[in-house]
Amino acid sequence: MQKLIFLLIPLLLGFIGFSQPINPTLPDPNPPAEIPGMNLVWADEFNFDEKPNPQFWKYEKGFVRNEELQWYLEKNAICTNGVLLIEGRREEISNPRFEAGSQSWKNNREFAHYTSSSINTRGLKQWLYGRFEIRARIDTAMGCWPAIWTLGTTQSWPSNGEIDLMEFYRVKGEPTILANVAWGTSQQHVAKWHTEMIPFSKFTVADPDWVKKFHIWRMDWTQESIQLYVDDELLNTTSLKETINPDGNNPFTKPQYLLLNLALGRHGGNPDQTKFPVRYEVDYVRVYQEIEK
Repeated sequence: MQKLIFLLIPLLLGFIGFSQPINPTLPDPNPPAEIPGMNLVWADEFNFDEKPNPQFWKYEKGFVRNEELQWYLEKNAICTNGVLLIEGRREEISNPRFEAGSQSWKNNREFAHYTSSSINTRGLKQWLYGRFEIRARIDTAMGCWPAIWTLGTTQSWPSNGEIDLMEFYRVKGEPTILANVAWGTSQQHVAKWHTEMIPFSKFTVADPDWVKKFHIWRMDWTQESIQLYVDDELLNTTSLKETINPDGNNPFTKPQYLLLNLALGRHGGNPDQTKFPVRYEVDYVRVYQEIEK
């Protein structure tokens, strides 16, 4: 028995410190990786079966922006099987704010014919600089517009600053992955954009199974720049020397909060012929910041 124990000790020690293999089509079973020179300051792994943690997440409700088709509901966002599942559905919802003849797109629709969900950390969690990692699998069916993005709170949009770690939608009819940074101009509600648009075919030609897999969207945000990646491929670099609003303020020197949503319609395209439900799955969200020296 003593000999057996001595034989087993090296074997057991061999497993310590090694990650489990990652299946790209399944949630990652491993704890957050350690990054030299950085601390993990916040994470949500979604490893429970219920609504998203209310200490971290709030919901948007109803018609919200961009004249999109979906009515945002809480029930369309649920943590299950190790992921946050945001589900887009074809279902009819009465609009309680309906006003016949209204000039507002939020009020002149008697019904919404699609539902989805949008969650955010506003007022609960916000960060200034750091590395953000979000592992997610997106639905690319016609009509889908999934996004991972951040917003500031000190001014109105776009002077508050917007960072789109990921958007997927159709540009001139072509499926496209976008990585964007936006800030203010002298015109109210008109943004200055630094946008990179990557044809979706670039990814699917290299990997025909791309849509079946989870991918890691990453932002490295420092006092000098914002760099946006997918699977360690750099998509967009924006210098913070450029991101100055007309009033002289730089929104990216102030904290931002995180949003995860699945929009339907508008830039996503017409979902009338799409098979529903559509699914947007987020495996984890992790935020690292540099260790203070």
